Amino acid sequence: MKKKGRKPLKDPHQFCIVDSEKHGEYTLKGKIWIEGSEGTFLGYGRIALLEKIKQYGSISKAAKALNMSYRQAWRLIASMNRQAKKPLVETQVGGKGGGGTRITETAEKAIEQFWKIHENFKKFLSEQIKNFEI
Repeated sequence: MKKKGRKPLKDPHQFCIVDSEKHGEYTLKGKIWIEGSEGTFLGYGRIALLEKIKQYGSISKAAKALNMSYRQAWRLIASMNRQAKKPLVETQVGGKGGGGTRITETAEKAIEQFWKIHENFKKFLSEQIKNFEI
């Protein structure tokens, strides 16, 4: 009997890797993340989770879209919220209008700043590979 569930990605970190422009036969690669008091505070995957929460207004839908378990999504959110000066994700318990999840203004800033750093990192790698000559 086949197991049901999500299919694992071949390399779950493949999307985190930043490539430089190709220089001859070579490409410089790297990963970037922001460390906090507990280790990783923000990285590509956590930013993607915040963006999906913004898109869907739901942790479970965001996790599913990223092929991530709901439990793992909650762990990442809890970690980010503990390490941030202000919460990045806020949840609302169900009721008359139903529950929901939203990212805060602080999360919006974090997303914007992370992508700026990410783009600058990519430019840096592209410049550095030009100095590689063998």
